[in-house]
Amino acid sequence: MRQKERRAAVAARPLVKPLPSKRAKSGADSVLVASFPPQIRAGCRVLVLGTVPSLRSLEMRQSYAHAHNLFWPMMGTLYGAGPDLPYAQRIAILNEAGIGIWDVLKECERPGSLDSSILAHSEVPNDIPALLDAYPMIEAIVLNGAKAHQVFRRRIAPAIGAERLRRIEILALPSTSPANASIPRDVKLERWRVLLRWAKPARTIQPRSASARLRGVAGAKKS
Repeated sequence: MRQKERRAAVAARPLVKPLPSKRAKSGADSVLVASFPPQIRAGCRVLVLGTVPSLRSLEMRQSYAHAHNLFWPMMGTLYGAGPDLPYAQRIAILNEAGIGIWDVLKECERPGSLDSSILAHSEVPNDIPALLDAYPMIEAIVLNGAKAHQVFRRRIAPAIGAERLRRIEILALPSTSPANASIPRDVKLERWRVLLRWAKPARTIQPRSASARLRGVAGAKKS
């Protein structure tokens, strides 16, 4: 299969409805949630993998849409792709810098939005090996949080194979989720700066504006 055909096959998975409505067999409070298609383009060198979209993300049809999630404020600091910009523009900026985003899980049963609530027996991984075939320039996989790292290690890495994994840097970084409040946001930001090793900003970032974005999230969290 040619690379263009592989990319089309990976991207062809349907988007979920704004709010998941299918009840899971395991309980009335669980719903079946599914990931979005990969948001990536040719030339990307870094693949950031979350776990699966939160209920707010599904409602907004945007990855990391929760107002207190630090992903977009940090992407604003590092790449100028902050939450003040339209979502499509943020994705375009990250792609231009060499960053694609997706999730480790294609679907799972989960009551609420917490990763800790995911029912392990329901986990269905995304086809990350096919994505790597379609985008062979990927040099680093960044796992956003402990659950994403756990799923990748157990359900995805064995399918990728040891030889390919030796050629790709696997980085487990602190979750940007507001549920991960034990790590200060400044510490998270410093850890996430590692992306700059592979993906350089495509334009100049104003430090003051970047700091203001992080302060804005902190203020929203207190309110």
